[in-house]
Amino acid sequence: MTTTTTTAIIEKRKQFSLAKLLLEGRAFLALILIIVVFSLLSPNYLTIDNLLIMASHVAIYAILGLGMLMVILNGGIDLSVGSTLGFAAVVAGYLVQGVPINLFGVVLYPSLPVVVLLSCGVGALVGLVNGVLVSRFNVAPFVATLGMLYVVRGAALLMTNGLTVNDLDGDEALGNTGFDWLGFNRILGIPIGVLIMGVIALILGFVLSRTTFGRWLYASGGNERASELSGVPVRKVKVWVYVISGVCAAVAGLILASTLTSASPTAGNTYELTAIAAVVIGGAALTGGRGTVRGTLLGAFVIGFLSDGLVIVGVSAYWQMVFMGAVIVVAVLLNSLQYGRRPRPAANAAPAAPSDPSPAASSQQGVSTKGNAQ
Repeated sequence: MTTTTTTAIIEKRKQFSLAKLLLEGRAFLALILIIVVFSLLSPNYLTIDNLLIMASHVAIYAILGLGMLMVILNGGIDLSVGSTLGFAAVVAGYLVQGVPINLFGVVLYPSLPVVVLLSCGVGALVGLVNGVLVSRFNVAPFVATLGMLYVVRGAALLMTNGLTVNDLDGDEALGNTGFDWLGFNRILGIPIGVLIMGVIALILGFVLSRTTFGRWLYASGGNERASELSGVPVRKVKVWVYVISGVCAAVAGLILASTLTSASPTAGNTYELTAIAAVVIGGAALTGGRGTVRGTLLGAFVIGFLSDGLVIVGVSAYWQMVFMGAVIVVAVLLNSLQYGRRPRPAANAAPAAPSDPSPAASSQQGVSTKGNAQ
């Protein structure tokens, strides 16, 4: 091999590495570009107060997106998260206003921790039903969660007769106050919703990167059949990811209802699409097995900062939809470029060992021993 040829190969590898770096960091670069552009268009955009307000808006999308990430990593989809958000908010509002027990002629007023736990339990139950339908009865995730979207939304409308539940402040004498703490209070100047988003991100990041469940999740999302043959409890993993998604949707619903001091049965309408968009913009593959918590957070910030920036500069709501749709289409296109092109092995060549450093690849390599060990 001549020196000229060697130099050409090295230069080609450098170019490829740069292109790969730009492709993988596209969500971060898009976020920086959004901040720079809107800071130039409006002097009020890049202020501490506005950043905190936008971050509190992002928290709703991010929490939904993190739950959706778990499902998408498994190769599924959850279209019921928006309805679950609204239903959990309605349940919380119903509990705060008091639960009448007609048999004994009393009205129970649960405390805030009980309201939060029961609302999250409702989200977990919805996710459990989704998971059982998909894993045990082999219903297509799209169909199962689409059906639950209507069931849960209908249940919320039935509970309230289509009306919004207001007056969630509670009464100190009844011990049911504090619901507005989630939406309005701050710790060290940071909104509670943003802190909850950070805690959930840290927990799920740890689960995906440091636990056996995370390795099982990446492996089953990358190749379900091979993972099952290697001893991975594929069905249990599938059920649990939908439960996690339901709980995340319920938490987002609690924060939203607390922020608005009201619970609407139509809250969260189309939020499932926003959650999917955050995951896709963050670089996750809709086919499963590829994606990170960091990327999903960046995707949520891109959506939130872009939508709020368009509002601040006075862009029409119709054009906002156009811009958001264009961003999602570009994100899907870039994902196709990143994951869709795989080199084909030669006809007589032996299969090479996988060189993909992603968690999905590494989890599939070690799933046989670690899966059976558990």
